[in-house]
Amino acid sequence: MVEFKGYALTSPDAWKSLELVSFEPKRFEDEDVELAITHCGVCGSDVHVLRQGWGNVPYTPLVCGHEIVGKVTRVGPKVTEFKVGDRVGVGAVVNSCGTCRRCTSGNEQYCPSMTQTINARHPDGSPVQGGFATAIRANERLVFAVPDGIESKDAASMFCGGLTVFSPMRRNNVGPGSKIGVLGIGGLGHYAILFGKALGAEVYAFTHSPGKREDAKKLGADHVIDTGIEGFQKPFFDTLDLIISTTNVFQRGTSFSTFTSMLTINGKFVNVGLPDVDKAMPPLHAFDMLTSGAFIGGSYVGSKADCCAMLKIAVEKGVKPWVQELPMKDYGVALEGVHNGAARYRYVLTQDIIPIP
Repeated sequence: MVEFKGYALTSPDAWKSLELVSFEPKRFEDEDVELAITHCGVCGSDVHVLRQGWGNVPYTPLVCGHEIVGKVTRVGPKVTEFKVGDRVGVGAVVNSCGTCRRCTSGNEQYCPSMTQTINARHPDGSPVQGGFATAIRANERLVFAVPDGIESKDAASMFCGGLTVFSPMRRNNVGPGSKIGVLGIGGLGHYAILFGKALGAEVYAFTHSPGKREDAKKLGADHVIDTGIEGFQKPFFDTLDLIISTTNVFQRGTSFSTFTSMLTINGKFVNVGLPDVDKAMPPLHAFDMLTSGAFIGGSYVGSKADCCAMLKIAVEKGVKPWVQELPMKDYGVALEGVHNGAARYRYVLTQDIIPIP
């Protein structure tokens, strides 16, 4: 029997005290790629799941982590894209059906049968275990080649944090001449600034944290706006083509009109932040959409095509995230840092578990 090792939640009230456990991976299938994990980013989603902010976890032990880079150690007989020794990444999804309309149109992340990398079960009922581990198996469709021009520590958090904001930019044709707003300068927001600038857009960064203003400028933001100032939105009426909201916390007194008023005609407000289930978004009234023909929607990570385009831009434009590396055993420092907002701006864990032969 093959066994992997990983740092797992074994008690619902011990989200920062994970236990090193051995576990049996999913059954290896013809289209699967197995990789030995070298790096894994720590995402806000990991904290939400471990703290059960999105609901009770369905099983323990539970290994989180879904921003994964590693070396291919095994490929199934139907795998055509990868070979043993390749450097690859895995993000928030490890499988999809491959045959539905969404999969065949390049939207496999929205497949109704897709399998998330954490807090989910494989089609055979076995628990999915994520990247705070020695290895992982994923379907070839959801495995990404890491280009030579990107370091593994930088690539890791791109597979969720970077892709989550890049996908709506790509799908809304952001480029030279575009004006985009980034709401919230955290792990996702910092990527939105980096990729917005890499695509040639004029970037407006909105933050309620005074300490992040200088960071936003260093990341490349053309304008930094303090959302703590009453009426902060008024000077930017009819300015922005796209607003990407990465925040989990909206200030009291804001409504969607606060943001849609800054959109150009038919501009879009795209939400990618996902707060705990007990945290509400601002109230929405029909007038918030009608007065500028605004579109309000959301986006979930990205497709393989989105990811390949993101990596290509990252190499061409030298996109380099702000990363803090820690050995995997120090996952607790990273989890606490993400939870309390201390991350600047992504933690990446490096492998320190001795794999089981």
